[in-house]
Amino acid sequence: MILFYILFLIVLLLTFLPMLRNQHWFFRLGDFLKVHVLYLSIILIAIGMINYETVNPLFNTTLVLIIIFHAKTIIKYTFLYSLPDKNKSKDASDTISILSANVYQFNTFYTKFQNLISTNNPDIFITLESNSDWEIANRILEKKYPYNHKVTLENTYGMHLYSKLPLSDIKEHYFVADDIPSLEVHFHLKEGYHFVLFVIHPPPPSPTEETNSKERDGELLSVAKRLNELNKPSIVIGDLNNVGWAKSTTLFMKSGNLIDPRIGRGLISTFHAKYWFMRIPIDHIFHTAEIFVKNIKKLEAFGSDHFPIWAEFWIDHKNDIQEEEVSNIETHEKYIIDDYIKEGIKEEGNRE
Repeated sequence: MILFYILFLIVLLLTFLPMLRNQHWFFRLGDFLKVHVLYLSIILIAIGMINYETVNPLFNTTLVLIIIFHAKTIIKYTFLYSLPDKNKSKDASDTISILSANVYQFNTFYTKFQNLISTNNPDIFITLESNSDWEIANRILEKKYPYNHKVTLENTYGMHLYSKLPLSDIKEHYFVADDIPSLEVHFHLKEGYHFVLFVIHPPPPSPTEETNSKERDGELLSVAKRLNELNKPSIVIGDLNNVGWAKSTTLFMKSGNLIDPRIGRGLISTFHAKYWFMRIPIDHIFHTAEIFVKNIKKLEAFGSDHFPIWAEFWIDHKNDIQEEEVSNIETHEKYIIDDYIKEGIKEEGNRE
């Protein structure tokens, strides 16, 4: 039973450490592993009940509370969490498809990715971690995607955007560091509809990259601040290196008036593509209430450590049914957001 108590301690730590505001990667690990902790807790309570004569009832009671705590969050990402029907009205725009893929800079399966684009035929697609090799390889797609913007970097933070739709305006932002770009892309459609697309890829907190989440959190909340300044129908897409239920993500959603389309649909875990037992949902699409997501899914692997993420959406300025899905930010959280942004800008990254 020694293993039981070791695993119980791990479950306890991974449950309670993320509640602290500490941004060190060790404290944030439990955010990423919430689903794994839930499954492990269920296994442990089964063992505890089978061995009820030798296991202190306090352990089983604690495990029940932990399961309830995690399940309350995870159930939102299942079909059991019902949302109102969102049928397309006559006032809506045409449906637009978008694909985002962290290609993994050192992945050389260029043709496999190009076939993925040809098969799915999105209106817009984005590559993250794309360097000069990826830029050159994907020139073959530019005839079909004549509108594009390229931020070619060799530090795994490059990003490229390709579109069939004209780009009316585009800005590169460097919110927290001069080597971490994000894109703000404005689209004006022929029907008179418009929307803003933000492409982001903040650095992850991990023992092999950034020691804390300060830059990531500062980047996310800077984007949310910009969303408020624009006050336009918007989509945020990319590898956020964060999960939807993490404190910094919920602050990001609240302050940016954003909705997570995974809710009621599924976890859609996109990383790691090669290890099914460690998959977590860190590639995201968030949107404002005027954007309606028809579907969202991950696509097949193409050699990267991430699965691509795909969505179809339309814009409807007159339908306010999604307003109730936007969470309001509380007064004390506004001060936390300002602190996160300042700390993110101040932080020195470990990138070369």
